Amino acid sequence: MAPAIALPQACAMDSPAHHDRRRQLRAIGLMLLAVALFALMDTALKMLSAHYPPFQVATIRGLSSLPLVLAWALATVGLRPLFRVRWSLHILRGVLGIAMMAAFVYALKSLPLSTTYSIFFVAPLLITALSVPFLKERVGPRRWIAIGVGLVGVLVVLRPTTAGVLSLAGMAVLLSALAYAVSAITVRLLAKTDSVQSMMVWLMAMMALGAGALAYPDWVPVQREHWPLIAALGVAGAFGQYAITLAFKWGEASLIAPLEYTALVWGVCLDLAFWGVLPDSITWFGAAIIIGSGLYLLRREKVHAEAEHP
Repeated sequence: MAPAIALPQACAMDSPAHHDRRRQLRAIGLMLLAVALFALMDTALKMLSAHYPPFQVATIRGLSSLPLVLAWALATVGLRPLFRVRWSLHILRGVLGIAMMAAFVYALKSLPLSTTYSIFFVAPLLITALSVPFLKERVGPRRWIAIGVGLVGVLVVLRPTTAGVLSLAGMAVLLSALAYAVSAITVRLLAKTDSVQSMMVWLMAMMALGAGALAYPDWVPVQREHWPLIAALGVAGAFGQYAITLAFKWGEASLIAPLEYTALVWGVCLDLAFWGVLPDSITWFGAAIIIGSGLYLLRREKVHAEAEHP
């Protein structure tokens, strides 16, 4: 009886549907891992922001991950494809990456991780809005309403107090989210011609060189006790980027993208563990509005895609 039972199971295991399901589950696991690694990376950035200027921390972010990313690129595609690229878009993405990282680090110096994440979650809404002028995509009225609701959620988190919209830190997160959104648009354009490896290598390189040039006048000598933290930052950033790349390669975007919101859970846990703070009820409420509108946008994207490709 055993062979008769095992044979159907083996056939099921090798079926295309089962193979696709395993790929989707693998993608989910990779996305959750990527979010966790990025949360740990942001924790390291927040710790370093207490000792070094924002542009210097952005430089450290680029330099710490560049050797790992470059080694991976050389092992997978070699040297030549790294130079056959659209330089104008890579330079633009490098400038955006520097602005995004420096603004994010500046905000982390005074804001909890959970609050920073709550505001930064507006980025997917901005990407959808910017896809209209830059990518000529059509965004229907329902998605514009969802974007508007998400922006209301941001205003709830950035309430008009000295800890909210009046603070430079809160505005810095919005600037970081905007730079990230425009950078994501450039990735969609670059993906048509350039490799993932070239996009990762040149972003890290330009961040290291560009932010380094801006940080040089106020450069603070790196303390010996921070080298392990910098090494962890580089490893978490590099492997997090690799994991998220594979996740979106193997999984459906509508399934994978919502998992990015698990960063809020990590932010709350890490805030409590390292700094002993928790978000207040207003922050939770605003975050719920932003996440809800983002999930609705992802659902509408899926419906729209299925309508175009039945």
